[in-house]
Parts: sequence; structure tokens; C-alpha cells
Amino acid sequence: MPLHYLALGDSYTIGEAVPAAGRWPAQLVRQLRTRGVVIDEPQIIAVTGWTTDELSAGMDAAALSPPYDLVTLLIGVNNQYRGRTAGEYRTQFTGLLHRAIALAGDRASHVVVVSIPDWGVTRFAREQGRDATQVAQALDAYNAIARDEAGRADARWVDITPISRRHPEQVAHDGLHPSAEQYALWTEAILPVAAAAVE
Repeated sequence: MPLHYLALGDSYTIGEAVPAAGRWPAQLVRQLRTRGVVIDEPQIIAVTGWTTDELSAGMDAAALSPPYDLVTLLIGVNNQYRGRTAGEYRTQFTGLLHRAIALAGDRASHVVVVSIPDWGVTRFAREQGRDATQVAQALDAYNAIARDEAGRADARWVDITPISRRHPEQVAHDGLHPSAEQYALWTEAILPVAAAAVE
């Protein structure tokens, strides 16, 4: 039987402004298959603009079929964009993480938390006059929370934020979201962790 993969998130998971094949969950599945992993296409629960509470509501409304053999979770950029507090993020993120673990059959090692990229380095942020340092500091705080909670829960963690900072030019036509090429770099970082989760 093929393995089942659930990808939870927002615009970065649904791949806003890139073709469906360019989304990193789709690229991840292709790379896992090259390693001999028999895995279904990802079931993606993600909408551009979603915050942590909106993702939770989206999961409530979705047709889920647990247990999943791999669950990825990348969420929080819209909390930061809307100026929500780190304390609220910790509470809601932790709830999502434990839901993800339950959907993975209570196997925390099958859950991979992916860090939030830094949109403050993008052309969109510059055109909007956003303070790149302030955005970076806020996202670093959010990512520290996600990394901490993943560790507490024995879930896996992948930090793709440095990739986003090294490649600000690799964005889609909207000047904000990553291009398929940047998602390919994320996939390289996520692949060994996801492979370890399912092997």
C-alpha cells in the first residue's frame, strides 16, 4: 500500500503563484519516489492567507483519513503579518502540532515541522516599505517557538528560513511568494528528514 501524506499550511504549502507541480509538497513526493518510497500524491490542506486558527478551522472542515504516514506543518507567517502575539502563536501552534501528531497515528516522529520563510527580504516587502529587520526578528521569535514545541513533542524540524534569506531573488511573479526553484531548495533540505520519518 502506498504511504499517505498530509501537508498542512498556508500559501507556502499550497504554492501560491507557482504551478501545482512546483509546490514543495509535490516536489517532495517526487523526490521520495526516486528513493524508492511508494507514496501517494499529497493531500494538501492550505489556503493563502491562513493563520493558525484558520488552518485549524480548515482541518475541521476537511475530509481527513488518518492515520497518515507523513504530516508536514508550516504555519504562522500570516499571524506575524497581522501583528498577532507570539504567546497566541505558541498556544495555537501547539494545538495544531498535537492534532498533526494524532493524524499521524500518534507517531510524533512522522510529523515534520517546517520553519517560516522570511518574506521581509522580498521585493514585495521593499515595495511596501516594510522594515526587513523587524520582520526578521518577529519571524525568528515565531520560529523559535515552533522549533521548541516540535522538540518537546518529539516531532521533526527543518529550518528553511536561511534558504529564503539567501535567495531573495527566487520569487514568483508576485514578488512575494517563493518560486518553484526556491521550493526545490526547500525540498532538498526537507527530503532527508521526511525520508527518515517514513523509512
